Amino acid sequence: MAKVLCVLYPDPVTGYPPVYARDSIPALGDYPDGQTQPSPSAIDFTPGQLLGSVSGELGLRGFLEAQGHELIVTSDKDGPDSEFERELPDADVVISQPFWPAYLSAERIAKARKLKLALTAGIGSDHVDLDAAVKAGITVAEVTYSNSISVAEHAVMQILTLVRNLLPSHHWAATGGWNIADSVERAYDLEGMDVGVIAAGRIGQAVLRRLAPFGVRLHYFDTHRLPTELEEQLGLTYHPDARSLAGSVDVVSIHAPLHPQTHHLFDAELIGSMRRGSYIVNTARAEIVVRDAVVEALESGRLAGYAGDVWYPQPPAANHPWRTMPHEAMTPHVSGTTLSAQARYAAGTREILEDFLAGRAIREVYLIVDGGALAGTGARSYTADGSASPGSGQTG
Repeated sequence: MAKVLCVLYPDPVTGYPPVYARDSIPALGDYPDGQTQPSPSAIDFTPGQLLGSVSGELGLRGFLEAQGHELIVTSDKDGPDSEFERELPDADVVISQPFWPAYLSAERIAKARKLKLALTAGIGSDHVDLDAAVKAGITVAEVTYSNSISVAEHAVMQILTLVRNLLPSHHWAATGGWNIADSVERAYDLEGMDVGVIAAGRIGQAVLRRLAPFGVRLHYFDTHRLPTELEEQLGLTYHPDARSLAGSVDVVSIHAPLHPQTHHLFDAELIGSMRRGSYIVNTARAEIVVRDAVVEALESGRLAGYAGDVWYPQPPAANHPWRTMPHEAMTPHVSGTTLSAQARYAAGTREILEDFLAGRAIREVYLIVDGGALAGTGARSYTADGSASPGSGQTG
């Protein structure tokens, strides 16, 4: 029987919810590209429940224990004395989320001699040292597309939040003020601006489609150019590299995976080439930008605003400079873990576990590493060139 070690974020400070704001979530069909929704044999939860925290357990306990498997769920993931570190050596499966990642460094993988599957409940597997996983013959999988639209919606929200100067305006309303001039001194219309997307995969394309009705000029950079008919439909301008795009737009929305070619892509030099008063929204991975370069650009006025929900490490220290830098609209890493998204990635996690525990092939689109090589979505999104993906080697 298998030992499944699951790392999830803590419950709400007020306790696990006894009731929810809504009675249900919409039932959706296939994903926009035709990929089907997760299809486990059954689920042991009500869609719309809080599944991503410790008490939610991704709805897995009944299923696993009925088959004699052991499930350990914890939020204690950091440091040599953490519960995760103690339980890892004899775990067969590790489940983690991008929002509260259990970093599987090369050192941790070396200790986990029984580990066969590293599973991301959600999308994004850069918290796993993919090169080490390849060498150790560990399968790495994630629930592809499960929360892509959730992230796209969050990115559009943060673009509007920055450009319209929403948070200062809300502050005045919430604190009893009526400071209209203070609220609008940094507020603009998005209409007419140039907006660019770095990486036009599922999330990037969803952002482009949602922004098209705003009357903006849309730009994108991707290593694979989109079909001509889609470019014409959305009025897209293609850029051959990130530098060309960054210097041509007022807003950049980042949606690339983290790997050696994107690590610290937005450094002081690239940010300095952007139009004065530009905005950056980053819902991809924090290490795609240089932390202090963002702070300095906001303080100097080169950037008018920065927003995102990805940090490094996660969770960040209380004194992380992004918490207090000017003109920010940061959130914890919540974009892909709405209650709607949780229903999909919990179901996808169970589907992957059902196939893995039964010795069946995992759906190809879910695979990142398999059979000692990058596979499936991983072969199209990551690199494993003998060095760890940047950021994966830490335990923060």
